[in-house]
Amino acid sequence: MRRRGFCLGIMILLLAGVARAASEPIYDESVDAKKQIAAAIREASRRRHPARNVVLVFGANWCQDCRVLDAQMHEGDLASLIAKNFVVVKIDVGRMDKNLDLAAKYGVPVRNGIPALAVLNSRGKLLYAQDQGQFADARHMSYENIKAFFDQWKPKGRKRANLTGLGGCMVGLLYEVVHLSDHCPA
Repeated sequence: MRRRGFCLGIMILLLAGVARAASEPIYDESVDAKKQIAAAIREASRRRHPARNVVLVFGANWCQDCRVLDAQMHEGDLASLIAKNFVVVKIDVGRMDKNLDLAAKYGVPVRNGIPALAVLNSRGKLLYAQDQGQFADARHMSYENIKAFFDQWKPKGRKRANLTGLGGCMVGLLYEVVHLSDHCPA
């Protein structure tokens, strides 16, 4: 009898911990999302960092699929992949009544479901937007499928030519000037 009571007590504690984790907010409802995006683009474009893309995750604290995706994004190899290649911005859409202008700007119709993601390059140019609610059923998606998405949209390395001699210096300088313009705002 004592053993059964002990086991029941342990189960109640475990369930309480799960319930508490599920109630902790993953989206900051008070933050200015436009400022967050601008800061993320600045961070992604810093030259001392390897190139990183920006991922905008439109979602809400009440959304179970948003919580599942967020948990997956913090697991194992996927967490490492994201940390190395992306700056993540979580954008709260409230009860589908907040930051809808940003969702529209980045081509993400949140009415098709959340979480919904957009990927920007380090200069803020839109590379991809989920427009069909692709992650809206994240709780039924495999870890491998979610990881494949981030693998597909990580920055592609730019290979620099092997330049030698005086002619190579001039070509190298021209290469740097042309590619430096990639980092200037349009």
